[in-house]
Amino acid sequence: MQAIMETSFDVIYLITVITLGIIMIQKNQGRKQYLLFGIMAVTLGVGDSFHLVPRAVALCTTGLENYTTALGIGKFITSITMTIFYILLYYVWRLRYQIKGKLGLTISVFILAIVRIVLCLFSQNAWISSNSPLDWAIYRNIPFALLGLIIIILFFKMAKEHNDISFRYMWLTIVLSFAFYIPVVLFSDVFPLVGILMIPKTCAYVWTVVIGFRDMRSELKGGNTK
Repeated sequence: MQAIMETSFDVIYLITVITLGIIMIQKNQGRKQYLLFGIMAVTLGVGDSFHLVPRAVALCTTGLENYTTALGIGKFITSITMTIFYILLYYVWRLRYQIKGKLGLTISVFILAIVRIVLCLFSQNAWISSNSPLDWAIYRNIPFALLGLIIIILFFKMAKEHNDISFRYMWLTIVLSFAFYIPVVLFSDVFPLVGILMIPKTCAYVWTVVIGFRDMRSELKGGNTK
């Protein structure tokens, strides 16, 4: 039952975000904001597929324990692509609100992203081990969480300042994604059932993509409420 339900959910998720991303890339009509959002959505879906596809295969065949290497490599790739996802989202923010300058902010975003990626590269993460250390999971997620916090604050402030109805909940989607993700990082090894929080976390990311897609569709029809 788990194999069927989880695999079905993951397939729907991957198809949804990648399809919406491709549509945004193809039909943005020169709006760089939506082109970037589309690239961001495809990056999210393709990156997650490196982990979710091996997981689906494992669940439907001989079990997760026999796919440790594939799952570990997939998790590593996903960690990198999720970092890129937030860099792209930062530039969506800049384009949407026509932000100029703020070099210090941009440097901070890139420093946190680079630190996150470098930490992911350390062998101590033991990506392909069935017993990956919790301390390194915490280390690599500290800069990631700080990067997310910056994006949350930026979208919250600017959406409110510009009365941006379309993006008014963008900050909330990111808050929810981290709210569901952090307990998994901290407690899933001790309480495996906590892993179920990855489902609402994934739904939060779908919401993020849908916000961008609906805004593009509204904009191209001349009905944007921003």
